Amino acid sequence: MLKAKNANAEDLLWADVMALGTPENFGYMSGMTKDFFDRTFYEVEGKLSPLPYALFICAGNDGSGAIRSIERIANGYPFQKIQDPIICKGDQAAARAQCKELGQMMAAGVEMGIF
Repeated sequence: MLKAKNANAEDLLWADVMALGTPENFGYMSGMTKDFFDRTFYEVEGKLSPLPYALFICAGNDGSGAIRSIERIANGYPFQKIQDPIICKGDQAAARAQCKELGQMMAAGVEMGIF
């Protein structure tokens, strides 16, 4: 697990899958998430095989602005969405359980060769 500020292009190039999480700030992804995209896009352009990813957002609103902006950027990498985003709002215990299940599903998919 890496925080956006510590992740780089090399991390994308060796990854089998990616779970991307961000808080929703002012109806948008966090600044560090956007910074991650800005720092890595051109470094991996043309080098990155389609990378399966899933998204989870801690939303103060409905998360739609953050989802929309991340999905537009993800299409350019290319990332491949493997499920609809998880929106964490309110009950944090339920959100953590959903994210844990997501991680387990992604790990099992890598192990079985699905991803």
